[in-house]
Amino acid sequence: MNNKLILSTALAAVISTGIIAPAEAAGKKEKCYGIAKAAQNDCGNLAGTHSCAGQSKVDNDKGEWKLVKKGTCSTLGGLSKKEAKQLYKETKGA
Repeated sequence: MNNKLILSTALAAVISTGIIAPAEAAGKKEKCYGIAKAAQNDCGNLAGTHSCAGQSKVDNDKGEWKLVKKGTCSTLGGLSKKEAKQLYKETKGA
């Protein structure tokens, strides 16, 4: 009886960890602009020309974004939302 209790407790711990871990990992991501390949963006763009994932037309469009692990965007050559908006405003006005 004691072995069944230990096994049940261990199984419950493994299952709960599997459910909680993805939720925690999802909170450690950030939008990274300018790194999405064509048709691989995660959602709408800064220009507002579309509002869905997979609709980017060119690689590395500065207005398109993908979710990446928090803190890795700049190492991937991407921009924060603030940087991307600033660049968009500068190029739109030019």
